[in-house]
Amino acid sequence: MSARALSFGLVAEAYERFRPGYPEELFDLVMTYAGQPVRSALEIGAGTGKATRLFAGRGITVTATEPDGAMLAELRKHVPANVDLVQAAYEDLRPVSSYRLVYAAAALHWTNPQGRWSRMAALLEPGGMFASFGGPLQLADPAVEEAVRAARAPFLDSDDVPSPDGTPPEHDMQWPGSELQRSEWFADVQQSVIERRLTMSARDYVGLLSTVSAYLELPAAAQERVYGRILRVLPETVEVAADITAHLARRTREP
Repeated sequence: MSARALSFGLVAEAYERFRPGYPEELFDLVMTYAGQPVRSALEIGAGTGKATRLFAGRGITVTATEPDGAMLAELRKHVPANVDLVQAAYEDLRPVSSYRLVYAAAALHWTNPQGRWSRMAALLEPGGMFASFGGPLQLADPAVEEAVRAARAPFLDSDDVPSPDGTPPEHDMQWPGSELQRSEWFADVQQSVIERRLTMSARDYVGLLSTVSAYLELPAAAQERVYGRILRVLPETVEVAADITAHLARRTREP
């Protein structure tokens, strides 16, 4: 796991405060695909529990795994009793039981691609399903987005996380669906988009940026400078495009 993947613990409280949660519509999408009740689920890279609360809040017993101790400590403050917490990276998980559902919320791109899908299949019961969901948070106004791009340019060319397998953004099937389609372990790969718009203050938007890995990699002094530059070009409130892209797939064979 890269250092960038483990950078979020430094800002665990900000991550909890500024990152948006997940809507009920996402839960309904996953359960419709499942086609039968799901009683237990395993979460990969739970962070502070944004998605954990969605699934546990609807009665599923969730085992939430997270490699960063600071993130796990923050998660512990916010999740209900039907959540088991495990400090572990995905690559270190050893199947002791299988699950009807394994899911990852804005976390799968931090996992090691080597053996990713055979490992996932080993965690699922026959016919079990995998779900991955997330997406970039982008300013909805192109003019404001361009102003922010120019403000951060001396420090960062981009704050995006590139597609792990190089799938271009114009392709119909995005990652990880593109990898799942090539995997021998999974079938019935589906991609869905839940459109979402959020309105937040300029300061909260900068707070959100302070939880993005590209900014966290900058030296502390550079972070403060770039946040100040961005804040100065923002209107008092901003609209953020926060669409959620979900990928769903079903395990088809023994690992």
